[in-house]
Amino acid sequence: MKTVLFLVAVLVVLVVSCTKQNSTPVEMLNEMLPPDSTGTDNLKFAGNFSNGPFGSATGTAKVYLQNNQYLLALTDIAVSNGPDLHVYLSRELQPIHFIDLGKLKSTKGNQLYEITGSPDFLQYSFALIHCQQYNHLFGSAALK
Repeated sequence: MKTVLFLVAVLVVLVVSCTKQNSTPVEMLNEMLPPDSTGTDNLKFAGNFSNGPFGSATGTAKVYLQNNQYLLALTDIAVSNGPDLHVYLSRELQPIHFIDLGKLKSTKGNQLYEITGSPDFLQYSFALIHCQQYNHLFGSAALK
């Protein structure tokens, strides 16, 4: 009987912790890459998102170098909603070695993320949408 009560309590805690208030905003975001003063295309890497085992993701991830600053642009992104979604650059599909670029700003639209430093993109070759709280992958894009 104690085991059943314990399992019910754990289930209640899990259900309550996934409420809308912890979810990523769903309104359309339209951040755009700033104009390039040199007139050249500074696109370095790009890849299309595919679904992860715990969510869905469509759109494109693009890495730009502009004014000695790397930027990750998520364009036409559509991600299923979830709690604590973050944007990562990662060496692997399941993030073990990764750079956290911050919380996903919105589940729809165009978004920009600054990449600090100069990571080796031959090693950090994946852009991920990942639920940090539950360690769940929602989507990935191989950057080529």
